[in-house]
Amino acid sequence: MRPVAIALVLMLSSAMLSGCIWDDEVTTNVPEAEDDGFRAFSVVAPIDTGINVYHDHFRTNETLPDWMLEQFGVTMTCELTFEGTWEDRYEADRATCWDLINATDIVYFPGTRIIGATPDDETDIPILDDPQDGHGTAVTGAVLNANPDAVIFFVEGFSDAAVLAAANQPLVDIITTSFGPIGSVPVTGIEQATKVAVVQNKKIHTGAADNSPSPAVQDATAGPPWSIGISGYAEEEDDQKETMSGSYPDVAADWTQVLPNHDDIDGYHQTSGTSFATPRTAGLLSKVLQQLRNEFGDASSGADPIIRGGLIVNGTDYSATETDIRNALNLSGWYPSASTWDPTSGTMPISPIAPCTQVGWGVVNESNVQPMVKHLNGTEQMPNRPSDVVQCMAANQAMREAYWSFRA
Repeated sequence: MRPVAIALVLMLSSAMLSGCIWDDEVTTNVPEAEDDGFRAFSVVAPIDTGINVYHDHFRTNETLPDWMLEQFGVTMTCELTFEGTWEDRYEADRATCWDLINATDIVYFPGTRIIGATPDDETDIPILDDPQDGHGTAVTGAVLNANPDAVIFFVEGFSDAAVLAAANQPLVDIITTSFGPIGSVPVTGIEQATKVAVVQNKKIHTGAADNSPSPAVQDATAGPPWSIGISGYAEEEDDQKETMSGSYPDVAADWTQVLPNHDDIDGYHQTSGTSFATPRTAGLLSKVLQQLRNEFGDASSGADPIIRGGLIVNGTDYSATETDIRNALNLSGWYPSASTWDPTSGTMPISPIAPCTQVGWGVVNESNVQPMVKHLNGTEQMPNRPSDVVQCMAANQAMREAYWSFRA
């Protein structure tokens, strides 16, 4: 989505949300994971306004193991109140939780699979979505819609410091960001930090293209060649490209979703934008990682170069890197037929000529997960993409590498 609330503009000045349309120093001494029977897992790190940890969407009976909390560097555990209204719960927990959190804390919220941080410390309520916000709750909801079992390392903020807080967490697999300059104007953003995350620390970064037809190549969130830029398409309507969605990205994902509210405990709203297509893609990729880890006995997460040798899956007689995952994602993309286009829907039909300039390698949804897993585990290889698609996306990558080589 990438929306801009007045309060956020005042707080962030130049770092603006610009992607949604509302409808209504690496750690090197981390111990290995213990074989305590905890399931295979994957960690996604949304960077955004905050998260409503009280919402039913984020509840679980599962407790994160102590070794995981230790590796995250958890400094504080907030035992949440889960009775009463949102306001009742917040007030009940203020003295023991919200009024105590500072910029150096990493906080675990039992009853959820959420660990959170606020490194910028420029917020009324650390980690929790403030009443005037809401974007981060919806973004994280989109991750869990795609993979309900994902572990969430949520970072509140819109800065390099916020991205680096996730980039330097050894257990984080995927960082997802849904903010950036409106119109994809060619200005600096978080590209220095996402480069550290991907190039140095071997993580995956999904970045939202703008909610305009602007090309994603120069977008500071979606454009850098190490990032996976995401635009949107209308999955629930006619499977065609949303007109208000960045062009020439890496892939396109579901533009409109039903996501949790930020200021109650069980309400949902329908909302649209690349802000939600992007974390949905992050969730799908985390599901791929989780299934591979389960299959090959990988009990931890992340791709820390010191601890895991840069391998994002490191199992028994099997390994995979961020590049392997990204290549499989590219192979799995597909182009909907223009025959499904509804001229009244407000979408743009997928062109039979150079559809890559509209949706990159193609569309990504739940149907891509098993082909990716089978390709990566070697049981069923996906075919190579047609040469014209490969050439089109090679040109895309070359433009991005040339443009960003001078900026990050």
